[in-house]
This record gives sequence, structure tokens and C-alpha cells, in this order.
Amino acid sequence: MKDVTLYDAYNRPIKKADLVREFAAPTLTGIRTLWTNTVASGLTPQRLASILQNAADGDASEYLTLAEEMEEKEPHYSSVLGTRKRAVKRLPAVVESYSDSAQDKKLADAVRDMVRKPGFKGMLEDALDALGKGYSCTEIMWDRSGSQWFPKEYIWRDPRFFTFDRIARREIRLLDEADMMNGVPLAPYKFIVHVPKLKTGIPIRGGLARLVAWSYLGKNYTFKDWLAFIEVFGMPLRVGRYGPSATEGDINILKTAVANLGSDAAAVLPESMKIEFVEAIKSAGGDKLFQGMAEWVDKQTSKAVLGQTMTADDGSSQSQATVHNEVREDIRDSDAEQLEETVNRDLVRAYIDLNFGPQKNYPSIKLHIAKAEDIQLLITGLEKLVPLGLKVEQSVVRDKLGWPDPAEGAELLGNPPQSNLNAPQPPLNLRGGVNRALNQESPQIKDTVDHFTDRLMTEVNLDPMISPIEKLLNESASLEEFRNKLLNDYSGMDPVNLGNLIQRALGAAELAGRFEVLIPPSPQPSP
Repeated sequence: MKDVTLYDAYNRPIKKADLVREFAAPTLTGIRTLWTNTVASGLTPQRLASILQNAADGDASEYLTLAEEMEEKEPHYSSVLGTRKRAVKRLPAVVESYSDSAQDKKLADAVRDMVRKPGFKGMLEDALDALGKGYSCTEIMWDRSGSQWFPKEYIWRDPRFFTFDRIARREIRLLDEADMMNGVPLAPYKFIVHVPKLKTGIPIRGGLARLVAWSYLGKNYTFKDWLAFIEVFGMPLRVGRYGPSATEGDINILKTAVANLGSDAAAVLPESMKIEFVEAIKSAGGDKLFQGMAEWVDKQTSKAVLGQTMTADDGSSQSQATVHNEVREDIRDSDAEQLEETVNRDLVRAYIDLNFGPQKNYPSIKLHIAKAEDIQLLITGLEKLVPLGLKVEQSVVRDKLGWPDPAEGAELLGNPPQSNLNAPQPPLNLRGGVNRALNQESPQIKDTVDHFTDRLMTEVNLDPMISPIEKLLNESASLEEFRNKLLNDYSGMDPVNLGNLIQRALGAAELAGRFEVLIPPSPQPSP
């Protein structure tokens, strides 16, 4: 390929020397450091409100830290978010060529080689980190040691290493010492930037972590109160009683004994003192309050992430879970379509441009599963429409089925080879057929009626009858006028020759039919 200037999807020129550099690596003491303070510990409603507001205003560092800690500390959120990510990651990656042309097939085959290399599926999962945080950036490490440019590694970069522009808050920029306030533009062809559109608005406000943050805070409070409640509710109330003559030392001994019973279950008391155990009263469902709150919060989280609760929480039948699983498939398909767009824009186009130059049309990666009912509908439609003249590219059908293009020289399935239409045909038998096996494919053979029809059309001269009719049709202004003229001129036509020929043909056809009835057909040769 010629050394021409390439431009990415945002019309930015490409510097090939930058493709082998590492731009977003972490540093020990610089602006891109992995050292962060915890946010989730001691989180209060006031602090959470401040964190979310700062993120919307452009400082998302604490929000992104909280989003990561939520995945680490909240089992239910981590589970449902992981389910949503894996639902997309497990979809097969099918490469579709733009057309059946040789060039488009060549480009598609090159992309298939790239997809089959290790690291591609991991890159998809890293890109789906954007579902929780609102965006994700993966740096492509290009390799030029061979004859082509090739992505040898996909490195997930901490989202705290990036920021949004200060005006529209939509352009993702890399934090760098060169511009610590606004960041620097991302190097073209170096980053796969996935920004899923889960809601309308600026990207940082669209992550699931922002939606679930208040539920996380409520459950965090509930869990702490639940533990405190269990600590008290799980043990009976201990009441120490002393008489009026007890001294201060006796009272202190009693206090120590009551306290030790909570841990040691043993105490020594004077004979004049006693300890009573009073069972806690389970009134008004107090023992169920915190459990109900935690379960309610979990269900809200399931709705926010999966769009339903049947497959994530207890209490659903198999039929109910199946119905709700279809809703989750809608969410999965939407996530897959947005991820396809990102990968085709930031990876496929870069890979094709670097190796084959800019193209008018590019192959595309699709993440989908061909459903059984869709396959049957496709096959039925092709069976009915193709014989009627519908033109369909083979590559389109293979892409719908998720099948790759056949390799050159591979043994292919298909119809058996047909005989040459120009080759001499076997003679007709007495019934107008040929002696052949019933399952043998062969060109269409004319029967007796076809032969009589051909001879009739050859010997009769219809021009004297057809020419006047054509003339009348051309001279008529309407169908009514044509009908009237045709009725008037019909009497002047001479049908004698045509009538004689038809009479002869009918006689010959009758004799041929009698002959075939009287003489049995020739025996069929064994296959």
C-alpha cells in the first residue's frame, strides 16, 4: 500500500509512528496514578449527593472510584452487572463482507483472522465496563513486526485516566501533564472508546452505577443496622437485680457479671443478687424489617440492570423466568448493537485502513445468535422467492446463518452436476418420455403433445390473421373502438387454411394417442 495520509472516523490524521507508542500507561506519582482513597467507606447521603454532582460537573474521579467499589462490595450488583456483560460477551462474533466482490471478501477474511486471535473477546468484556461507569477506553498496542499491522494486545485503561471536555462534556480526553485541566486529545487509531447510550444526556450521567448508587447506600445502611439488630435480638435481655443493702462494690460486681454473660456465658454473684433473662418480643414483624428492606433494594437493582427480577431473585416459576428472560434479551441486543458500532468504528476501520488503505465500504462485525425460528423463516422465504427470480447474494445468506465463506479448494455441498443441455438426448419412448431412473436429473424432454404443438406453429402462417389485428389495435383510441372494429372486420378474414391445418393436427394426435394405448411402453433399464 502506498504511504498516504490516513484519517480516522473523526477526520483526524494518523501518525503511524504513534501507533507503536503507549499513551495511557499508569505512573507512580504522575496524574495517571492507580493510588486512590476509598469512597464507599463511611458514605453518607450528603457525601453521595456531592460525588454525583461533581461527576456531572466534570470531576468524576470519586464517582468512578465509588462505581468500582460498588462492584467489589455489593454482591447483588456485581452479580447482575456481570450477567449483563456476559450476555453480550458470549455472543458469537460474525464478520460480514459488504458484498460478494473479490475485494470485499478479501477484506472480510482479513478481519476474521484478527477476530480469531487471542484477546478479542477479552477486549469486548473490557469495553462493556462502560455499562457501569458510563464509558470505557481500551488502548490498542499495534504490532508491525510482520508484513501487516496487527493488534497484538488490548489494554484496558482506568477510566480515571480520562476526562470529558469542559464545554459539551462529550469528547473523552486523556489526562496528561501537558494539560492537567483539559487533558489532551486521544491519539487516532489507538483507543477503542465505548460510550453506551443507556439514557439521553451527557455520557457520565448514563452509567448504571449512578442509577444504583442510592440503592447501594440504602442497603449499606440497612445491612449495618441489621447486624446491630441481630447482635441484640439474637441474645435475651439480661437484667441484674440487687437488694437495698447492696454496696457500690456489689453493684459493680453485678454489672461485670451481666456484661460477661454476653461473651463468656458465665458469672459469679453473691447469694443476695440474681440475674433474669428476658426474651425479646417479636412484635409487628420487627425481625423481618431489615431483611425485607435488603430484598426490596436488591429487586430495584435487578430492574435497573437487567430490566426484570424473575431470573435474578427468588420466587419465580420456570415459565415466568422464561418470559422475563425475553425482556433481558432486548437489553442484550441493544448493548450488542452499540458495541458493534464501537468496534467497527475504532478497530475494524483502523485495521483495514492500515493494511489495505481507505475503502469506500468496510466489512463489519456482528454480535448475534441466529434463532431457530429465524433460520426456518429464512429458508422458507428463499425456497419460494429465489425460483421466482429474487436475486440474493450468497454471502448475505451465510452471514445471516453465521457461516463463514468457503475456503478456496474446499469440498462443497450442493446439487449434483447437471448433464450438458447440448448433448444428444435419448430417444423418446412410445409415451413421449425417455428411459431413465425416476430419481435421475436431466434436462426437460418434450412429450408428444409438445411435438405436435411445435409442428403446428411451424406449418401454419398466422401473419394474414395477426397483422390486420395489430393494425386495428394501433389505430384504435380505446378498447371499445378496437372491439367494434374487430367485430366488423372479422368477417373478412379467411380461416380456411388454419382450419384445415388444425383438423389434420387433431386427427394425427388422435391416432398417436390410440397407438400409445395399444402398444405398452419400453421397459426401464435397471439403475
